[in-house]
Amino acid sequence: METPLTLMFHGEDLKDAQVSVQQLVRGKAMRGVCHGLVPRSQHNAESANYLFVDFGVFQAGTYRITLKKGSKSATYDYVISERKPGSKFRESFSTADVVYLIMSDRFVDGDSKNNSTKNTREKADKNNVNGRWGGDIQGIINSLDHISKLGCTAIWPTPLLCDDEAAWSYHGYACSDYYHIDPRYGSNSLYAQMVQAAHAKGIKILMDMVPNHCGAAHWWMADLPYHDWINQFPEFTNTNNCFTANYDINASEYDRLLSNRGWFDHPMPDMNLENPDLLKYFQQWAIWWIEYADLDGLRVDTYPYIEKIPGSKWLAAIRKEYPNINIVGECWTRPAPAVAYWQSGVKNFDGFDSNLPTVMDFPVEEAIRQALENDGNYWGGGLTRVYDAMTMDYMYADVNKLFTFLGNHDMARITDVVKDKDPRRVKLAYVLLATMRGIPQVLYGDEYAMTSAGEDPSNHSYLRAPLPQGDEVTVDMQDMYDFQSKLFNWRKHEPVLHTGRTMHFLARNNTYAFFRYNEEEAVFVFANAADEPRVVPVETYHEILSKYNPVGVDPMTGEEVDLSQEIKVEGLNTLIVKIKK
Repeated sequence: METPLTLMFHGEDLKDAQVSVQQLVRGKAMRGVCHGLVPRSQHNAESANYLFVDFGVFQAGTYRITLKKGSKSATYDYVISERKPGSKFRESFSTADVVYLIMSDRFVDGDSKNNSTKNTREKADKNNVNGRWGGDIQGIINSLDHISKLGCTAIWPTPLLCDDEAAWSYHGYACSDYYHIDPRYGSNSLYAQMVQAAHAKGIKILMDMVPNHCGAAHWWMADLPYHDWINQFPEFTNTNNCFTANYDINASEYDRLLSNRGWFDHPMPDMNLENPDLLKYFQQWAIWWIEYADLDGLRVDTYPYIEKIPGSKWLAAIRKEYPNINIVGECWTRPAPAVAYWQSGVKNFDGFDSNLPTVMDFPVEEAIRQALENDGNYWGGGLTRVYDAMTMDYMYADVNKLFTFLGNHDMARITDVVKDKDPRRVKLAYVLLATMRGIPQVLYGDEYAMTSAGEDPSNHSYLRAPLPQGDEVTVDMQDMYDFQSKLFNWRKHEPVLHTGRTMHFLARNNTYAFFRYNEEEAVFVFANAADEPRVVPVETYHEILSKYNPVGVDPMTGEEVDLSQEIKVEGLNTLIVKIKK
């Protein structure tokens, strides 16, 4: 691989230890000079219990590394594997995909035997809404057919790595070991098997990575290599959640540093990627998982909270190794210019490039939710919000690399948000999601129009309920699943929805109309969020409609639709028409 190899050794008194390497053949160490794995340089850390060694890698094999200091020595057998054929130029997730987001511990319990383990502190307790409930990798494997039939072609599970906090460990965002799957989910090998099983069904896998913070239970917290391995303060100091300070020309240095260096929460020590050894550790960590598990992409948690220059270097190393890989970052902010700043390729005033190809489209998510949370009968309300949000597309380097969604594991479910929890409003929202530009993401359970299990939908633990199974699936749930399945499976085979341009039309009567189009074909969408029927003003669309045959097909009904004639769309409903030249 192109990435240089540095190994971090941790043990008692390793400062200035001598390093030597022998190659193992059939379990026996070969004599003479080893040419396959060669120590090139080494340096100590502030803690005497660490040693960093840079290696030249020339041949796959198993190598015995010996560290010697005085009369003491220790050995470690290290494997260099062959790279998978074609690995470097692997394809990734794109606008042709629909991503299915899974809250790993809450999704499906596929193996109850691993719900609690001896070597992890928090045990399963389904009576504790904030506790672990037993969802696991086997549950994801068992659900691949459900996800495939829905029309989703990629899966984003929330972090599956070890999180050994004594409480609240179920969310997985406080990592205690970056190289091992949490045993309550399975194992490294089972994770790799899940990826293979998903690939066999045409489904891609994204790994959720968290370089901004580790967990307080991480093993290195008992003996940090350097004082600045994490960002430290005399007393606990939260981030100010003000990552606008990264591009605010009026921002103080105080606010900027606190944004990047303050801790996300008490059990989440803030990592300092400005430490070059930590940066290298995270670069190798991400690349190792992609290669080991044959991943198709990454999702990066809380991206703007990372020190932005080393954060950009972290992503640059990954993309150098995998030029085609897509990486989506959580940049939870608004308005669009604030989000666009973090997308790679934007001509930022300060010359900064994040190396982050895809950003989450929080502005359009907010617009859709606000448009449907009430009747929208006021100036600037309703679907006018969506039109206004879409007018900001010029800000982005690539609108096809926007990650679009209606909700995620950190916000109230879409059904809880829309007025009267009306399934017609939910379906309208999903038509927008499936036909707008970008890469759509569906939160698990929303295919059943799930609602929060508690009185307060903003309480994350309540909205993260298990996926209904068997007899738990009601007739109304199945109707929503069937609707989305038809929608997303149709979307799979419509390249104009993956790469076509957008032309939209403003209306002040709580409707929204747009065309996704290319030279040969177009998809017309008319959404009516009013309670009463609306007539489609087809004469308004002459500038684009005149380029195509106005007679097309509604993919949801299979019926012919003539856009040259008067058409009426019922309240809280949508019309989709595929037309050609």
